[in-house]
Amino acid sequence: MNSWLRKNLFNTWYNTLLTLVCLLGIYQIVTGVGNWLLTQARWDVVATNLNLLLVGRYPASQIWRLWLVGAIGVLLVGVSLVRPRLQPALKARLTPLLLGLWPLSLVLCFWLIAGGAGLLPVGTNLWGGLLLTLLVAFVSTVLAFPLSVVLAVGRQSTLPLVRWFCTGYIELIRGLPLIGILFMAQVMLPLVLPAEWRLDRLLRAIAGLVLFNAAYLAENVRGGLQAVPRGQTEAAKALGLNTPLILVLIVLPQAIRTVIPAIVGQFISLFKDTSLLSLFALLELTGIARSVLAQPQFLGRYAEVYLFVGLLYWIFCYTLARVSQRWEKPVASRL
Repeated sequence: MNSWLRKNLFNTWYNTLLTLVCLLGIYQIVTGVGNWLLTQARWDVVATNLNLLLVGRYPASQIWRLWLVGAIGVLLVGVSLVRPRLQPALKARLTPLLLGLWPLSLVLCFWLIAGGAGLLPVGTNLWGGLLLTLLVAFVSTVLAFPLSVVLAVGRQSTLPLVRWFCTGYIELIRGLPLIGILFMAQVMLPLVLPAEWRLDRLLRAIAGLVLFNAAYLAENVRGGLQAVPRGQTEAAKALGLNTPLILVLIVLPQAIRTVIPAIVGQFISLFKDTSLLSLFALLELTGIARSVLAQPQFLGRYAEVYLFVGLLYWIFCYTLARVSQRWEKPVASRL
């Protein structure tokens, strides 16, 4: 350690001076921020509104349903992360089970959150805070990914009409800002759909996020498709596989594994982009923070509220990044 310090930080007089100046600046910042956090900040604004920030106006008597949804999600994600490290025979039996459990769990979780069919119905106008942020991000991700795969494959299609349509869609959406897409989804989508189709504001917001992120994910997937060696396709054809089977069993799995970092990066961006929904009266995490700051007893406590909100965003984004790294390790060992 001492040799590393001498070699990298104190090897010359000017590097030594620069190191000391940087250490002094870091000390001033850390002590100043620490003093504010411990002695000046009023964290009662967070403690008083903790439930509001986490679940919005969701009925307190029904919060047990959200805990159950969280437990289901943690269990499925944990099993999915452990699966690659299991023995081949056990992994082969577990894979089809997970493929069936994931869609079933989505339906179950939505029923638990929304209610109905034996549970007290909870309208989307009561969903808010971190609950709404996670829900919108997860549903948009689940819907955008298969659409992005279709667009990526279509852009490489030999059929000119399919290729032109997919290319035009991707380039058009990527050339527009997300706020514009969300505005069109909220305002113009009801004008296009039949009058009897009255989409909820939340559904319109999810539609906008799906359409926007599918275009960006499609380019990530297309990069993975181009990275798959052509010999893989030729070998599959020699074995007698048709084009759909080659795509599903040979090309797509390798392509998606190759671009896992880029795909997860887009998912993280989508998670943070949900903050724009507050502009359309959807009280996700950022929107709830603004309503908390409007309370008379907490006027001007911007730093405490937004630091807490920023911490929540960072925790989930960092968790996604770590999960991505765990997925990359077994992939890298195969390459």
